[in-house]
Amino acid sequence: MIEIISEGGITSASGFTAGSTYAGLKTEAGVPDLGIVLSDRQANSAATFTQNSIESPSVTASRKRKKGIVSRGIVANSGCANCSVGPQGLTDAEELASLAAGHVGVEGKELYVASTGMIGVELPMALIRQNITNITLSDDGGSSFAKSIMTTDSKHKERAVSFKHAGKTVTLGGAAKGVGMIHPNMATMLCFITTDADVEPKFLQQALSDSVDLSFNMIDVDGDQSTNDSVIILANGASETPQISNNSEDTEVFVEALRYVCTELAKELARDGEGAQRLIEVNVEGAHTTEDARKAAREIASSSLVKAMVHGKDPNWGRLVMALGKSGIPLNEGDIDVFISDIHIVHEGIAIPYLKDAVVSAMNSEQVDFRINLNVGAGSGTAWGCDLTEEYVIFNSAYST
Repeated sequence: MIEIISEGGITSASGFTAGSTYAGLKTEAGVPDLGIVLSDRQANSAATFTQNSIESPSVTASRKRKKGIVSRGIVANSGCANCSVGPQGLTDAEELASLAAGHVGVEGKELYVASTGMIGVELPMALIRQNITNITLSDDGGSSFAKSIMTTDSKHKERAVSFKHAGKTVTLGGAAKGVGMIHPNMATMLCFITTDADVEPKFLQQALSDSVDLSFNMIDVDGDQSTNDSVIILANGASETPQISNNSEDTEVFVEALRYVCTELAKELARDGEGAQRLIEVNVEGAHTTEDARKAAREIASSSLVKAMVHGKDPNWGRLVMALGKSGIPLNEGDIDVFISDIHIVHEGIAIPYLKDAVVSAMNSEQVDFRINLNVGAGSGTAWGCDLTEEYVIFNSAYST
């Protein structure tokens, strides 16, 4: 059983410190844009990264570090994606790691690297060299770090939980950012997770990959997959508890904790989508397989017409079945039931009498739920998205200017 840690985050786990500074990468003076998370000992690590064919050299540098399995931490910057800048990008990513490592007393190869911001702009290394030593790490520096990785986010995003393992308390926490260019595949924007559990490396990677598939890979803001998506987890064993593997006594509770943190952070990213006013949750059940249900749920959550429908509080259920059919999964139209915020509006593929004003009222809330039962199997899946607003179009029409 897991317990939620109020106001917990990436430094809630024992042995982790974090901090940030303003280095001048962002145009708004004083806003933190460079941060470090550090473990006080070597930590087993696992990661997933973007599947975009164009990737940031910061991702390339981190992929190399993933092969080493153990790590001491992460250095991350916002305000610059360090992407599509040629060979200089990898040189700068490696120097960023070395500068951060020198500041905290570890080796450059022991730090993962992450960047987020404008594509096509080189990292301003002179500013980074000048300011990285201003970062002060502390046990309560998690929120400072979480703020340093924000770009167009309206708020920083953190979660932490604890659970009992071998009679001791084990903690798992994380921080994430990203509210635009969000349609992940095998990763998401930027998300960093720490735990003071000792977790066997292969199991850690499998648990992370599975959790990412069920959470971050099931959200959508605008259908666009970032070049910099990274999810990284560090497990340092500072709780001094027995190692957790795929057949340990507390394997399931560790997986539950990891999935909870990933899912809650993923929902916060979707909820905070650029210009968004409402979170959309899509539950597809009764599919032939879980894979079919998840595919259909994500298709619906990422539909621009569904997003616009939610923004307008328009109970146009035809858009839901359109997106469902577009997913290409096997189904029988005459078996489909559709619910909007628990109001049954379609039965066996045909609209049934309902009070439109009641549905409109139900859609005028911070979260709009769609439930679709295909009634052909036992597979189920959940996806999250957000409404498409005028603010999103206005904001992204002038992002670089």
